[in-house]
Amino acid sequence: MRELAIGLDPDTKEPLYEQIYSYIKHDIQKGQLRAGERLPSSRSLSASLEVSRSTVELAYEQLVSEGYLEAVPCRGYYVCRIEGLYSLDAGKEPVREKRPAGTSAWDFDLTPNGIDLESFPFDVWRRLTRNVLLDDSRELFQLGDPKGEWELRETISRYLHQARGVSCRPEQVVLGAGNDYLLMLLSVILGTGRRVAMESPTYKHAYRIFEQLGFSLTTVSMDARGMRVEELEDSGADTAYVMPSHQYPLGIVMPISRRMELLKWAYGKEGRYLIEDDYDSEFRYKGKPVPALQGADRNGRVIYIGTFSKSIAPAIRISYLVLPERLLEKAEDRLRRFSSTVSRTDQMILHHFIQEGYFERHLNRMRRIYGRKHDILLGELKKLSGSVRVTGEHAGVHLLVEFQNGMTEAEVIRRAEEQRVRVYPLSEYTIDGSGEKMRNPAVLLGYATLTEEELLEAATRLVKAWKPNSPRQAGEAGGQSARQLRK
Repeated sequence: MRELAIGLDPDTKEPLYEQIYSYIKHDIQKGQLRAGERLPSSRSLSASLEVSRSTVELAYEQLVSEGYLEAVPCRGYYVCRIEGLYSLDAGKEPVREKRPAGTSAWDFDLTPNGIDLESFPFDVWRRLTRNVLLDDSRELFQLGDPKGEWELRETISRYLHQARGVSCRPEQVVLGAGNDYLLMLLSVILGTGRRVAMESPTYKHAYRIFEQLGFSLTTVSMDARGMRVEELEDSGADTAYVMPSHQYPLGIVMPISRRMELLKWAYGKEGRYLIEDDYDSEFRYKGKPVPALQGADRNGRVIYIGTFSKSIAPAIRISYLVLPERLLEKAEDRLRRFSSTVSRTDQMILHHFIQEGYFERHLNRMRRIYGRKHDILLGELKKLSGSVRVTGEHAGVHLLVEFQNGMTEAEVIRRAEEQRVRVYPLSEYTIDGSGEKMRNPAVLLGYATLTEEELLEAATRLVKAWKPNSPRQAGEAGGQSARQLRK
């Protein structure tokens, strides 16, 4: 067994597991690692490189999936024999520009879109993968149902009923590789001659998808309870895209009164629909989870969409759409032209992951982990009391910090940059500025990807950066209330 002397650069944008993957792949292609040669175990390599074991496992599993390595049970990882492999070296490999050590723009990136991959149950997922493939089910390698495997759709419908109060049968569930694909399917079912209202600020990626699909779009401003229904009524929209359980990016949890107003709007005219994106609904740290809006719908006007990207991992590209009964006949007719975009084996792995209780255990563990991180960040931000207002707490994996001390958005970002901490301005989530004219500068702070120690250091730096540093600035704290969202 050869030792691998891999020089990792923590200051590049390339993740550590990709650096390990690239190094080993390069050595195999060059012939420096030969067929049949055994690689160090993930435990020993992670110890020698001083990285987490899961980082090495991610690199190894990618190499296995591409056919460069073979995982032999109880023995380890071996280099595969690949005929004609070394002809790949005929051309000269382009030279990569390497960022000099220590010149990374950020020490800490508080992205609101990440997750904690260090806590992913790799051993469980690997065992379930092996079990599914050992079943020798050749049927799994045939084309499946365009709407997804029945077993997984049945499992998801049960899970959604128990965890989110969603009322549906397996026939109503459609699976796809990501929300983007499901929104495209929805455009096929509904047609693109519709006017879609989006919250402002909003999940900008969804807005761009609707735009590219050819929908007519409008934005509706928000108050402290969510989308303003009176504006929605005047917008001419026949479809509204909403995130009532934990609005992204504001973090608003829509109360039952506003949910009923939205349903009343949907019932007010034939052909109106609400698209409920149940974003971040799994993570709530205070009180009980708020049931989905779909569960309160009695007339089949709510189209429900969700994903496992945040609750499990981004690479688990399985999202789900729950259609109202009234759209099923049209969906059956129009979706038969499509093939499922999710591997049948991946669907069965996820089916077992949920059905055998691993998903629930994983969620409970992640709630505890994210809850501790949430408390660390919130606790540090309390030191800025009077200068900032924190919202969106107790749910999701990010906080919204609104500045009431006279600082401009540019100054807020600059001060964070000086501390080498990356934060995300709320202005990036507006479409045309509507809905933000009455707001103070605000930033999003995500806490999922950092360790507790890293998060504490990042938060300490931000408090140092944003503390009022002049009598005038301190006196202005809280003096911008007229620009807050109207309650």
